[in-house]
Amino acid sequence: MSRLVTPQRIITIIINLLSLFTVPSAAQPDPNPLLTQPKDRITIFIDDDQRITLRGNTHPLASANYDAGTVRSDFPMERMILTLLPDPAQQESLNQLLESQNAPESPFFHQWLTPREFGERFGLSEGDLAQIAAWLEGHGFEIEEVTAGRRAIVFSGTAGQVQEAFHTSIHTYVVGEEYHHANAKDPEIPAALAQVVGGVVSLHDFYSQATLSSVRKVAPNFTSGSSHYLAPSDFATIYDLGPAYQQGNTGSGQAVAIVARSNIRLADVEQFRSFFSLPVNNPQIIVNGPDPGIYDSGEETEADLDVEWAGAVAKAATIDFVASRSTNSTDGVNLSAQYIVNHNLAPVMSTSFGLCEKFLGSAGNGFWNSLWQQAAAEGITVFVSSGDNGAAGCDSSSASKAANGLGVNGMCSPPYSTCVGGTEFSDTANPALYWSPANSGSQGSALSYIPEVAWNESGYGLWASGGGASSVYAKPAWQSGTGVPADGHRDVPDVALNSAAHDGYLIIQEGGMYVVGGTSAATPSFAGLMALVDENAAARQGNANATLYPLATRQGAGGAAVFHDVTSGNNSVPGQNGFKAGAGYDPVTGLGSVDGSVLVAHWSDGHIVPTFQLRCASSLTVTAGSSSNMDVSVTPGNGFKASVALSVSGLPAGVTAKFTPSAIIPSPGTGAESLSLSAGATAVAKSFTIILSAAGGGVTQKQSITVTVHPR
Repeated sequence: MSRLVTPQRIITIIINLLSLFTVPSAAQPDPNPLLTQPKDRITIFIDDDQRITLRGNTHPLASANYDAGTVRSDFPMERMILTLLPDPAQQESLNQLLESQNAPESPFFHQWLTPREFGERFGLSEGDLAQIAAWLEGHGFEIEEVTAGRRAIVFSGTAGQVQEAFHTSIHTYVVGEEYHHANAKDPEIPAALAQVVGGVVSLHDFYSQATLSSVRKVAPNFTSGSSHYLAPSDFATIYDLGPAYQQGNTGSGQAVAIVARSNIRLADVEQFRSFFSLPVNNPQIIVNGPDPGIYDSGEETEADLDVEWAGAVAKAATIDFVASRSTNSTDGVNLSAQYIVNHNLAPVMSTSFGLCEKFLGSAGNGFWNSLWQQAAAEGITVFVSSGDNGAAGCDSSSASKAANGLGVNGMCSPPYSTCVGGTEFSDTANPALYWSPANSGSQGSALSYIPEVAWNESGYGLWASGGGASSVYAKPAWQSGTGVPADGHRDVPDVALNSAAHDGYLIIQEGGMYVVGGTSAATPSFAGLMALVDENAAARQGNANATLYPLATRQGAGGAAVFHDVTSGNNSVPGQNGFKAGAGYDPVTGLGSVDGSVLVAHWSDGHIVPTFQLRCASSLTVTAGSSSNMDVSVTPGNGFKASVALSVSGLPAGVTAKFTPSAIIPSPGTGAESLSLSAGATAVAKSFTIILSAAGGGVTQKQSITVTVHPR
């Protein structure tokens, strides 16, 4: 069958042919990352007949085995997220900025951006955004939002419109007793958009899972035989928050944003705070789009836990609770997280949900990596739970046996988030040593810090601390130290707190008291700790990992004891061998749990400034009409790697200086050069002082040298 060649088609062919003769200039990052600006990159006509496939964007469970047929064409596909890509020069500049924002010697240290500033530098150009929006609207979609960071477009439509624009049909899949909807094959986009569109998040409703391991109702008897539960005052005792609270660090003036997809009953939070003697401090409830309501008890549990415990640790902080309704195509968790970052809502945020890297697909992994990069550039410290399925990150924590191999939570594996794993209190042998027989007025009964082991209660399911190596991300520069695997991969978690159902966290839900376990509890609690850090530092801190790992290194060299090193246990689960806890870092508990007050007081110890030592003799003698030499050496410290330039000031008339070679490059060891002072024949015989200066990498060192000129 012959194809009709229309005038528009002829124009398209001509434009595309002309583009073949255009040689793009090599993308180069700007020396100053804050001067980066987006450029128009859609340079050819957007032709739906010339397409590329977005590989890796079909969910593994959207298979023929579960296929129950195509949905109707008017099936709603609401609030889909089209992810947008920076050009290589923008990404390189962003990488440079993110590194500089965490380098104390850099002029960009802690120079955070607003979402708008981020978009103007590292997002798409206005011209490209307009063309993409016009293409979507041309297929009947409604544009709901272009995010402030210019990294995503939120749009809505129908399954029929998805079929027409992305050339993939939406099917119903029956997996066990659950009905799901998903794209049957990878989506396609016009080739003209290949450099600017990363993918669609998402075209299915296989959503992330709340990382809850156990929920059960309890009577208010918190110390009973070998059963103990955590009240806020217990957490404060065990993790040593008393000194921080006494010094006025309660989170005042700070905020923690909570990612949710279910609403809550405000009365539950009020009852929780009243019962546990916490000050009145209601959360700020923000509904992003249609109100999801309280549609599921498990989702309500997650939301109550996150709000109540972030506020239990940071007692005076504002808790910004963001709830977004999930749709047939998009997880409400994605929408809430995106809202928080693009509205720069709080300096700290907590996400207690998980989906493994394999199930996220290339678009999903790209979405979370890009969003957490933007958060880091804005100075937002992101905490994400490592998961409750041990080393089997792609299996449900409620499963009896793992079946999908090793995997990690792809929402916490990007290097720009801090991944929170789980520990378990080792108190069963002698509970009276750690717990009093009665509760205090604030309902607490813990007596002191309780030794911890890796959390693993997998006899009840796959309940264990999520952890392992990422299959997507390379190991970041800051992830180093004792115990860190030399595997070239980003390893998770980074830190851990108690997550066991044994000694679980108390919450109020629907007016009743429940005890909850899982890394879902550890994550908002750590976010609360970070709010105390921010308050003490009087500033947001950005990516916490860049400070946590140096703190651990300093502790190993005799510095402040910030971490409780967890060296026992593992995260192996039925059907999948995992990893063992050990000295230093391990892929079960990360760097370990923390002493809260020491963390707050010594946070700045982790801002190690790379430096060097300048060495030379303190005096030099030279005879008029000749020269004398001295050795000058530079010894790097704290990871200093820059070249060092030497100079001399204070030379009198008739005396000159020369360095050989012209600069020192000390890394990885001591560098040296020779200083030669030459005195002319007419130089005045006398003694004087010169200043030798060494400068490099933002560091300047000086040393005085006494020079004596002797007559000929």
